[in-house]
Amino acid sequence: MTHAHPRIAIPPETRFMVSAYQRRLQFGNLNEPERRRELAEWVVKRTQSRFHELGLDGDEVTRQIVDGPPTLGSALGIVLRAYAIRHEKPRWGDKRPSYFQYTDVLLRLFPDAQFVHLIRDGRDCVASLKEMPWYTGSVYSAVCAWAEAIDFARHGAPKLPEGSYHELRYEDLTADPEAHLRRLCEFLGEDFAPAMCEPSTLAGIAVPSHKTWHARTHDEVTTSRTGTWRERLDPGEISLCESVLGDRLETYGYELSGAPKIETSRMVTYEKTAAKRKLARVKRVAFDRLMRLREPNQLGARLTSGQIVLAGVPMPRNEPIAVNG
Repeated sequence: MTHAHPRIAIPPETRFMVSAYQRRLQFGNLNEPERRRELAEWVVKRTQSRFHELGLDGDEVTRQIVDGPPTLGSALGIVLRAYAIRHEKPRWGDKRPSYFQYTDVLLRLFPDAQFVHLIRDGRDCVASLKEMPWYTGSVYSAVCAWAEAIDFARHGAPKLPEGSYHELRYEDLTADPEAHLRRLCEFLGEDFAPAMCEPSTLAGIAVPSHKTWHARTHDEVTTSRTGTWRERLDPGEISLCESVLGDRLETYGYELSGAPKIETSRMVTYEKTAAKRKLARVKRVAFDRLMRLREPNQLGARLTSGQIVLAGVPMPRNEPIAVNG
């Protein structure tokens, strides 16, 4: 829907943003052009980055990164800016469900970032995740993932820079697309575009054909998938979801079915899974703090006038600077 806006480009899910940040020390001092070239080639040539799905000229993007500002955020932003330019649009974004875990990282890379959090009934999310051909986790991990996302919305989002966070529910968006897309556009500082209500017209361009699990993006916006957890989850899974997620579901207006409480043994399994995930997060954060002590460069992107001001860098003279990169 956002990609259908005439001024905003949202690519298929990329896989280089967080990975590049986590490997930033390996790229060394980006003030050196050769180091920027190594970074660019890592993004462009690495299959896991999914750069090939963007339809861009790898050599040209590499050249732009080498010639661009010497920061990691600038290099990564250049890739997505090139995607936006390919679609003749001035603004770009990126999307991944796991980004809520890395808002601090994204703000280091893009200090003027705006965050849009789309929330869906956790039971439908668990049901959908279980059906994904690439998902290898358990139902306990799926429940954990939704709980973590909601806990971020309730406790993490208020700590973001003022005015940088927007939240909406999937069920409301599909029931009344125009009303909720108008609010989204207001948050983004853009005029509403009616084309956003017809995302299927762009699905052939914006959704890679091999992502068969996104086949419904080729159809009209519908509410038919709302509440399908009732058929897609078994009684034990419904009990697990509502026992663990009950207060979170009700906070966001989702009515509980009254399923019985999950048996103790399954709750213990869930708690072990949640504890393991929490420990992994704590370790990741602690390791990242150590890495920050060794960074050779500032990270923030310097591709727009706003980013340059936030970086404290003098504005170039007589050079056009994009206002909304």
